[in-house]
Amino acid sequence: MKNAQARVGRLGIWSLELRFGDHGEAAEAASELDELGYSAIWLPGGIGGDLTGDLDRLLATTRTMTIATGILNIWKHEPAEVAEWWHGLEQTSQQRVLLGLGVSHAHVIGDAYKKPLAAMRDYLGLLDEVGLPRQARCLAALGPKMLELARERTAGVHPYLITPAHTALAREAVGPDRLVAPEQGVILEKDPVRAREMGRAALSHYNSYPNYRSSWQRLGFSESEIDALSDRLIDALFAWGTPEVIAERVGEHFTAGADHVCIQAITGGGVSVSAARPIWRELSKVLL
Repeated sequence: MKNAQARVGRLGIWSLELRFGDHGEAAEAASELDELGYSAIWLPGGIGGDLTGDLDRLLATTRTMTIATGILNIWKHEPAEVAEWWHGLEQTSQQRVLLGLGVSHAHVIGDAYKKPLAAMRDYLGLLDEVGLPRQARCLAALGPKMLELARERTAGVHPYLITPAHTALAREAVGPDRLVAPEQGVILEKDPVRAREMGRAALSHYNSYPNYRSSWQRLGFSESEIDALSDRLIDALFAWGTPEVIAERVGEHFTAGADHVCIQAITGGGVSVSAARPIWRELSKVLL
C-alpha cells in the first residue's frame, strides 16, 4: 500500500458542501476538482448520515483523488463495521481512501465520552485486529498526547482549526516520516471587516469547545481573545484576502513541515456547492 503522503498528495479540499450539499452538484464539482489537480477531498464526519456511503459516492465520481475523512467519529462507527466496509472496496479504491479518526467533543457525544485518549488507543487496537492498515488511517490530533499516539499507531495527523505554528509542533511531535495534513480555512475577501465577519461566523460555535480552546491557548491565545473571537485569533486561523495572500499562508504550513494542506472555503453562503466552487477554481490558479 502506498504511504499516506503519496496518496493524499500536496493540496486538497476540506468540504462540508461535497458531503451535505446537493449530491448532483457535488459529483460534478468533485470531478472538476480531480481534473484541476487537487489531490484529495476531506469529508467531515459529524454524528449523522451515511459517511461510508458518501465516501463511496465520491470515489465513484473521481478518478485519481484520495477521498478522506476529517473526521470519522470513533464514538459513532464500530471498528468492525469500518473495516468490513474498507475490506469490501476494490484494491484501487482502498488505495484512494484515508480515514482521519477523531474523538469529537464531550458536549456532542454526552455520557459516552470518557477518557478520549484511552478510547482512541482502544479503537486503534481493534482496527489492528480486523486488519485495517495503519497507512489507511490518521488522527485529528491537537495536543501532545494524541500527537504521540498518532506517531506510534497511524500514518500521521490531520489537525483542524490550527495555525502554521501548530503544524511545526505537529511535525516535531510525529517525526519526519509521518503525514502532517492540516486543514486551513480560507476566505476570498479583501475587505478586512467583511473577511473577519465571515471568519467569526464560521468559528462562532467552536470557541465553546474545550478541545479547541485548549489548542488555541497552547498556541498563545488568551481566554479573553478566544471568548471575543479577536481579530488576532481570526487572522491566525483563517487566511483571507487575495488568492496570492491565501497562497502565502498555505506556503507557511509547508515551510513549517506539512506534507499536505487541505483548504476549506468559507463562503458565508451556507452548505452550498455553487458558492464554494468558484473559490476552489480561483485558488487552483495559484495553489496548483
